[in-house]
Amino acid sequence: MFEVIAILISYLLGSISFSILIAKWVKGIDIRNHGSGNAGATNTLRILGKGPAIAVFLLDIAKGVAAVWLGKLMIGGEWVPVLCGLAAIIGHNWPVYFGFKGGKGIATTVGVLATLAFLPTLFAGLLAIGIIALTRFVSLGSLVLSALTPVFIWLMNMPYPYLWASLVICLFAFVRHRTNIVKLMQGNENKLGARKG
Repeated sequence: MFEVIAILISYLLGSISFSILIAKWVKGIDIRNHGSGNAGATNTLRILGKGPAIAVFLLDIAKGVAAVWLGKLMIGGEWVPVLCGLAAIIGHNWPVYFGFKGGKGIATTVGVLATLAFLPTLFAGLLAIGIIALTRFVSLGSLVLSALTPVFIWLMNMPYPYLWASLVICLFAFVRHRTNIVKLMQGNENKLGARKG
């Protein structure tokens, strides 16, 4: 019963969309109707600028961290923290408070994976940052992070639940970025720093 409660709380926590809330507070808009239409840090950067984007990024990471720690503190073990982390990402992507239309979950994914498996996430994250710096495609860096973290978790012989979670999270990321993948292949994906009204 406590396991179910922890997972439900994690989903509700993940459903708090800071991009939507901050955009309404700062500019009185629904950010999902502007730019790429995504409720996340990158679109916040395009529409609102660096300060709000950094706030969204850090708060979305914090959701993932908090969800995993909720599972650790309430239940312990390996599986419940994993499921709590996944629930937070699902909440971010499909938030109950905002008509199940949320973001792509990468910042929350960073929080979840870094809390579960810090070094694999760090190594994958450094490579992802390098890709973003070279190409200015945030979506490509996000996909690299999601794809390489399971590889590093496997190479470092970390617990099976963490590998399973990272593979599910990777699937989430590719599903949520499917339009970006098409744009990357067509050569018309938005680059970091481009502003769209």
